[in-house]
Amino acid sequence: MPSAQVPASELKGRKLGRVLTKLGVVTREQVHQALEIQRTRKVPIGQLLVELGNCTDRDVSAALAGQAGMEFIDLTGVNLDGDVVAALPAESAQAYQVVPIEYDKPTKRLKIAMKSADNFRAVDDLRLLMGFNVEAVVADAEAVDALLAKHYAKRESVVDVISTLASDSKFQVLANRGESIDLDAVMEAAEDNQVIKLLNLVLLQAIKDRASDIHFEPFETEFKMRYRIDGVLYEMVPPPKHLGPAITSRVKVMANLDIAERRLPQDGRIELTVGGNPVDLRVAVLPTIYGESCVMRVLDRANVELKLDRVGFREDDLAKFRGLIEKPNGIVIVTGPTGSGKTTTLYAALSDLNDIETKILTAEDPVEYDIDGLCQCQMNEDIGLTFARALRSFLRQDPDIILVGEIRDLETAQIAVQASLTGHLVLSTLHTNDAPSSIIRLVDLGMEPFLLTATIEGVVAQRLVRTVCARCKEEYTPSEEELMELNLTPDDVRGRRFMRGRGCENCHGSGYKGRMALFEIMSMDDQMRELVMQEASTAVLRDHARRRGMRSLRECGLMAIYEGLTTIDEVVRETIVEE
Repeated sequence: MPSAQVPASELKGRKLGRVLTKLGVVTREQVHQALEIQRTRKVPIGQLLVELGNCTDRDVSAALAGQAGMEFIDLTGVNLDGDVVAALPAESAQAYQVVPIEYDKPTKRLKIAMKSADNFRAVDDLRLLMGFNVEAVVADAEAVDALLAKHYAKRESVVDVISTLASDSKFQVLANRGESIDLDAVMEAAEDNQVIKLLNLVLLQAIKDRASDIHFEPFETEFKMRYRIDGVLYEMVPPPKHLGPAITSRVKVMANLDIAERRLPQDGRIELTVGGNPVDLRVAVLPTIYGESCVMRVLDRANVELKLDRVGFREDDLAKFRGLIEKPNGIVIVTGPTGSGKTTTLYAALSDLNDIETKILTAEDPVEYDIDGLCQCQMNEDIGLTFARALRSFLRQDPDIILVGEIRDLETAQIAVQASLTGHLVLSTLHTNDAPSSIIRLVDLGMEPFLLTATIEGVVAQRLVRTVCARCKEEYTPSEEELMELNLTPDDVRGRRFMRGRGCENCHGSGYKGRMALFEIMSMDDQMRELVMQEASTAVLRDHARRRGMRSLRECGLMAIYEGLTTIDEVVRETIVEE
């Protein structure tokens, strides 16, 4: 049945069955029949109408477009102009599953065809990433796929774009100006299509490879681009040094930073959606003697499981940790070096505790993930909003649970203790080597031991180690030298299996893919509190905790090695032998 020509404005917001009826695709009786079936089968009405043979998938797509107030067009037999195709990089077209059908260069107006009306994130990202004035229409999915295959099958690589940019003299001029800058020249460089294309390719590749950080670093004779994947830095093909200012300026434009300021550090944030997943980029720009160093921290929520049972706790450790965070008051500390996953563990704990009956306040620097149900406060020392000041205000907000991003000084520690003594559960982080040394660190800050014994409920130390790539995993026999690193002999490991990765395309030849956490959980008991009051050493505290069942980081790492999850090198690198 041919569909009627109805203006999108008359269809917007109406129910799908009504839209299909107004388009003349189905009858009211057919819609009512589908609605009757829908009462027992909870599937979309459009799918039911297709199954009943009343309409096609294309008809449903057109109706959904009308429902969203968008135009549906027929792309059958359409040939795209070369300038239009060139306006959108292949990586972006493939990532967002859209094709450009019209492009006006002076106004940067780009008309794109999408497969679905609900792909609104593509519109937002193309506006932010590329600076286009985007107009979107919907087309048949098969027609969009055909145009993608025809015009964007060969994806442009980072190397291709760098080769194009290397010969452009305007970037050389910009790089030679030093601190004296021409704002118009900087803005022109930041808006250059090839620079935009290069940065987009770098971002898409980083997110695809699950990189945690992207580094743009100027040196005397070169400009480096590096990714950090699973805690290890990998260098990309470096662009010519004179492209550095243009790349950094583009990042600053995207993060709404001051492109004219090149003498002071700046921090910003970029929010994107890639492949339907929200991705936050935390941007930090630092002036160096050879230009501005820019680091983008990739916070890909699709790669982070904010659930306690997915963090990596062993079953007995998970029970211990739940016992700590389910206490009505007290302080629970998660400790470890930068990048050891402390924040993820605390977010997972808060997600577990988050319910309608619990008021949770967080003081963070910065807020990394937005979680519904939590009142999250971003610290800003420039205006005097410190952890200590936020904590004082928190106590007047009637909270049940408080998260302090980090205990950095005596004042913050004292207020955290006051909060726990007045009936609040306080979660926080600290930078120490292991769980027992956290007590000594707090005493070193100036805390009285009797206050620590009254408030600290437990300390969790953690590390992240790389896991063996599942695709190239192989069994091997470790050498005596490797075993000596773990203070083991061949007799100690007789009958044990050891695994390593050969290196493949999946793991970029490293033999590792992904990371797992190692945990050391120290719970406070009466004897431990007595030792703290006596100002016992870290070694004494550790010895008592191990006698009471604490599994050290090294022991947790050995268990992971024996299970074939990680390697000797990783555990030796991240843990120490306890005397």
